[in-house]
Amino acid sequence: MSETTPALPREVTLEVRDRCLCFRAQRGARALGRRFDIALKPVGLTNGQFSILMSLNRPEPPRISDLAPFLAMDRTTLTAALKVLERRGLVESAADAEDKRGKRLRLSPRGHAILHEAMPIWRREHDAVEAALDGMDLETLKAALMKLGEL
Repeated sequence: MSETTPALPREVTLEVRDRCLCFRAQRGARALGRRFDIALKPVGLTNGQFSILMSLNRPEPPRISDLAPFLAMDRTTLTAALKVLERRGLVESAADAEDKRGKRLRLSPRGHAILHEAMPIWRREHDAVEAALDGMDLETLKAALMKLGEL
């Protein structure tokens, strides 16, 4: 861009503000994330850590390659987040019996315990968010957000 390139007209900024799904989704996600970060702080979790731990609450330990698309995270970011949870003793990893190059992940007993502590907080906060959205079709909203995650 040269020094003589004019600024975009204000109408363009307003168009993006009024139409941009990405902006609105990011804004909503940041606000929800902060809200749940604050709520989960007493149990020592962020909303992202809660989501990762909850995604490991399943009968069969998943691989990172299974978890990353489910959480809509890239593998590098997920690996870094899992290392923090492993150091805290909330997640355990073991070699994949089918592919020794890979790892399977599972909640540790401490990870299960912290989820038990977090669930009443999550439920209370989630109920408050739903109440604030009173009158909205939440099933349609949830379906739209899931569809956006698949794009």
